[in-house]
Amino acid sequence: MGLPTQVVTNADLAERIDTSDEWIRSRTGIAERRIVDARETTASLAITAARQALQRADADPRQVDLIIVATATPDYPLASTACLVQDAIGAVNAGAFDLGAGCSGFVYALVMGHRSIASGESELVLVIGADTLSRMVDWDDRATCVLFGDGAGAVLLRATEGSAGIHGTLLGSDGSGSQMLYVPAGGSARPASAETVANKEHALRMDGRQVYRFATQTMADACERVAERAGLPVDEIHHFVPHQANQRIIAQAAKRLQVDESRFVCNLERYGNTSAASVPIALCEAAEEGRFRPGDHIILVGFGAGLTWAAALLQWGETELARPVPWWHSLGRKALYGWARVRSRSRRTRRSIAQWLWRLLVPLTGLRD
Repeated sequence: MGLPTQVVTNADLAERIDTSDEWIRSRTGIAERRIVDARETTASLAITAARQALQRADADPRQVDLIIVATATPDYPLASTACLVQDAIGAVNAGAFDLGAGCSGFVYALVMGHRSIASGESELVLVIGADTLSRMVDWDDRATCVLFGDGAGAVLLRATEGSAGIHGTLLGSDGSGSQMLYVPAGGSARPASAETVANKEHALRMDGRQVYRFATQTMADACERVAERAGLPVDEIHHFVPHQANQRIIAQAAKRLQVDESRFVCNLERYGNTSAASVPIALCEAAEEGRFRPGDHIILVGFGAGLTWAAALLQWGETELARPVPWWHSLGRKALYGWARVRSRSRRTRRSIAQWLWRLLVPLTGLRD
């Protein structure tokens, strides 16, 4: 996981806007959230999460075939955050792209990674969910700014023998609800201007009541449908790892599914809604805590802007999280990350020198661009 060090509590927010700890907790279940500082970005959090996933799996980044970063808050409109991750970890043989599906993004990316492996195109896929929505909210709007936090989570996918793995997937969308949760300006429909900045049109806008209705219905429905596709009744699902949007949404989903709420992994009290990062952060924390046992059936489910929703049903396998990684493997990875920094700077320097030489030689040779 990649988490900012800065913690912002409900009490901190109450000093800035008209709210209180009781008001936020009773409506959302959130007590605090992590917020990036001036030096941190979506890419820096994603790189931290990627390196932790590689360490836990004791994997060589040079063997990664594909990197997918699910994010709504990339470092730049171009180039992709996935390419920044690829460069930083030394994944010299990997393709890389960003995927935009809002808070459903990580599960979408997981499904894409799974299908890439199933098709034979990839053997090792790095899937990351990362967002810094604190950079996109209006901090004077208590309806939205209290909800979101920043973070990143990552997993490595590889083909295995046996029953462990992904057994069912579901992807859905409804573009008619796009303006229920969106950022009005900054795209080709409404490019940035002095007017859009003055009107705060680059901040996230949300119709809270409509999103709540959509979420409570969609989460339970997606869980039922993906379980049906996998040939399992819902009551045989041991754990649900939902998008961490609101405690009341999770409680309503449990009620609709007629399962005990304790089966739902929930950590939004400490992190808030981290968008595409929420599912992988919750999944990684639960795994580290030993909550999952070999053979357990787990549903990952997300919903978000678009509107989009996604679910994946997996069977947990033997885990090696408790198995110590040989120190020389860890040292080798650290050396590789250092080499990746040198390689990146070297390639940039060579391009700069080549460009300088081109500009120097063109007048002498009579060539033109």
